Amino acid sequence: MEYNVEDLSPVKRKITVQVPAEEANAAIMTSIAMYRMQADVKGFRKGKVPSSVVESRYRKQIYGEATTDLINYQINEIMSGLSIQPMSRIDVDAKELERDTDFTYSIEFEVAPKLDLPEYKGLAVEEVKAVVSPEEIAEVEERILQNNAEVKVIEEVRPAKTGEVATLTFGAYQDGKIVEGIQAENFDLVLGEGQSLPEFEELVKTLSSGEEGETEITFPEDFINEGLAGQTVTMKCKVHAVKQRFTPEMSDEVAKKAGFSDVETMRKGIEESYAGQRKQMNQSAAQSKLLGDIIESITEFPLPPSMVEDRIDRLIQDLEYKLDRQGKGLQSLGKTPQQMRDEFKDEAERTVKTEIFLLAVAAEEGLEISPEEIEATLSQLAMQTRQPLHELKKYYEDNNLIVPLKDRLLCDKASELIYDAAKVTEIEPPVAGKAAAKEEAPAKEEAAEGSITFDNKAEAVEWAVANLGIKESTAKSYSLAKLQERAEKFLAEKED
Repeated sequence: MEYNVEDLSPVKRKITVQVPAEEANAAIMTSIAMYRMQADVKGFRKGKVPSSVVESRYRKQIYGEATTDLINYQINEIMSGLSIQPMSRIDVDAKELERDTDFTYSIEFEVAPKLDLPEYKGLAVEEVKAVVSPEEIAEVEERILQNNAEVKVIEEVRPAKTGEVATLTFGAYQDGKIVEGIQAENFDLVLGEGQSLPEFEELVKTLSSGEEGETEITFPEDFINEGLAGQTVTMKCKVHAVKQRFTPEMSDEVAKKAGFSDVETMRKGIEESYAGQRKQMNQSAAQSKLLGDIIESITEFPLPPSMVEDRIDRLIQDLEYKLDRQGKGLQSLGKTPQQMRDEFKDEAERTVKTEIFLLAVAAEEGLEISPEEIEATLSQLAMQTRQPLHELKKYYEDNNLIVPLKDRLLCDKASELIYDAAKVTEIEPPVAGKAAAKEEAPAKEEAAEGSITFDNKAEAVEWAVANLGIKESTAKSYSLAKLQERAEKFLAEKED
């Protein structure tokens, strides 16, 4: 075998391979021998069928497999000899082997461009301190207390109040038919926690145990179920019972139910857990910032087009997955496939540029990924996805995903090496968003003299979370107009 390497571009190579007739014949004979061992031909014992008969009967399969096996073997041999790592699929241009005939074929693939590495060790970076506030610990304690609260039916026949629990059966109706997904039986609704739309809670607050009622509700334009967004339905509801929650005082007994020996151990455990998670998050953010600064300093270099396209595909798949979890599809964005690809192009190019840089660092530092590390990563993925390890491993092998996995692990190692060598300075954390909102809210209310106007929905959501005590996800499900209405009602009630 002889071959010639041609540079089609800074990131693309073409290799032309010439195989003498003797090697071609040997590949064909090897394939015939494999088929001869398994061939079942009437009149011959298994394994004793003449080669000429086997070749005649299975010619198409034999020559096809001989060609594929020879090319695959030679590609591995060539790549190892040249120390080249393809960054794309290898495109093969080849005909089929023929007896007693020289065989010529070519392959094309993309490679990483040559990169002059900048200084990447000993660089300065700031990392936010992992600080846990007493308020955060108190929030966790409150959740633990709520989880241990006793719920008892109120004997007095009356509607439920804010803070109480109403057990009810409800459903949304359009044209007299139930709306799929907006219905429940014996559902415990805690009033005042933003678990449902305000209009529905107002209906529930008018019904005593055993009573039924209905009201028309218009879903917000940005309702999580886009099929119902902006539509009006009739909500029907029957209250079965009104209950009151009795929250216990914090004690060692409550702490034990939460898995701790006592209250002091519980609080220490909460603080350590928060601090550990926050340390990891802050370090990851600082590491990303450091890496981003290094990448920005590198002179522009050509990127393998197929790598960029592959990253765009992944970004769109991630977006599709997120939208699917919200009950939406890509079509809800109102953009063409090409528009989405264009929007993701810059991000994809940054990702590819970062990967090429980190792989270059890994090569410079002699970093390697052992088979044991690959196995451990696949084991972890198998546990996360609840798949048998052997099936996941076969999937990665059959779809040529082992090399990309190895590259990802190499990139992680290189990134950690860069951060470990950096000069890290800890800085104080910024003022928390909720705390700042709570400090600003009274001033806003006073200046507005009983009224408030939001410039955008993000501002309205932040205000609602800080002042109305509802969850952020719930606030986001409301329209800007509805949040404005709730804010004005809140301020009016406060004045009264």
